[in-house]
Amino acid sequence: MPGLLRGIVRTAAVAGTATAVHGRVQRRQDAKFAQRDADTAAARDQEYAEQTAPPPPPPQQAPAQPGTTDRLEQLKSLGELKQSGVLTEAEFEAQKAKILAG
Repeated sequence: MPGLLRGIVRTAAVAGTATAVHGRVQRRQDAKFAQRDADTAAARDQEYAEQTAPPPPPPQQAPAQPGTTDRLEQLKSLGELKQSGVLTEAEFEAQKAKILAG
């Protein structure tokens, strides 16, 4: 009978140790996989946010400056108005200054 009792105690000790080791390994793996799942979810959320974000507004462009040909046309028509007597010399000079400054 003492041999039988010793065998039962040994079996219980081995089973208890195996259960403790298994529990520790299981907790470690759960923590590792939980971290990996959290990293994956964060990356997925970031990618989704980038895909659904509205595109940035286009940069505002400065109003187009009139080209040289436009200025020449304006000066020609201004000169014609002066020659026909519609504009005085002072009005002509003022308008010419605005065109050239623009």
